[in-house]
Amino acid sequence: VQLQASGGGLVQAGGSLRLSCAASGRAVSNYVMAWFRQAPGKDCEFVAAIVGGSTSYAHSVKGRFTISRDNAKNTMYLQMNNLEAEDTAVYYCAGRPYSYRIDTSDQWYDNWGQGTLVTVSS
Repeated sequence: VQLQASGGGLVQAGGSLRLSCAASGRAVSNYVMAWFRQAPGKDCEFVAAIVGGSTSYAHSVKGRFTISRDNAKNTMYLQMNNLEAEDTAVYYCAGRPYSYRIDTSDQWYDNWGQGTLVTVSS
């Protein structure tokens, strides 16, 4: 499966963005899907994940970000509200097939998109 992340851009603090992750090659309805991010000079960080009806969020984004998916469109989303300068990073989508377990480690996921840059100006 190929994952294509999009929707990044430049936004002022307090603003919103919606990221999309479009999957192609096979259906990802039975994948656990996740968003990670990597800021300059920092390690890759878990942001959010979704599988079935379950979601999980990093503490730093809980209440501001919402992960969702549209299986009919084979696409996952990350709605980001009330953005902060600390949210500036390259955001990656990731997936693992045939799993109903959410894991916050990037090592758990098999498939990765190319990343989309989110820049939040303060």
